[in-house]
Amino acid sequence: MYSVSKIVSTKRLAVIAMLVAQAAVLHYLESLIPNPVPVPGVKLGLANIITLIALVIFDFRTALEIAIMRTILGSLLAGTLFGMGFFMSFSGAVTSTVVMALILRSFNMLSMVGISILGAIAHNVGQLIMATLVLHFPGIFFYLPAMLLFSIPTGILTGLLTNELVKYIRATNRVQTLLDD
Repeated sequence: MYSVSKIVSTKRLAVIAMLVAQAAVLHYLESLIPNPVPVPGVKLGLANIITLIALVIFDFRTALEIAIMRTILGSLLAGTLFGMGFFMSFSGAVTSTVVMALILRSFNMLSMVGISILGAIAHNVGQLIMATLVLHFPGIFFYLPAMLLFSIPTGILTGLLTNELVKYIRATNRVQTLLDD
């Protein structure tokens, strides 16, 4: 016989698996979009929407697990697992998740857009730290202003999308319905 706690944890795991799958697909699809700007590596950060949703709905640990799993699965789908792109993406995802969680818990007045912008900036800083460690060239941080120029509008976009999705999830009670017995 199954206990209620096992059923709840199984339902929770199913919701998390759906979020990981959505984030991995967004990660992969984004890798297929040609870069429209002359700055290498600029992406919209659509998979970050799922991480932000997980931070709001669940907790830091769950959001971090989702960010890590989506980076691994998305890179596996894109054929870049354990390549330089994977390590850049991984370091950015972990750094941004940590920063967004700290901001979300510490500054209740900051909007989802503000949290997303700071997450995008943290993602870029995490990537540059990884690049510095791999390339042994700290001068790569001169690239930061160009990255920041694009992280602000992409952070705004993902923040706005996340805000609308969180409103929808809360209004429809979708996740709670899935988690309830």
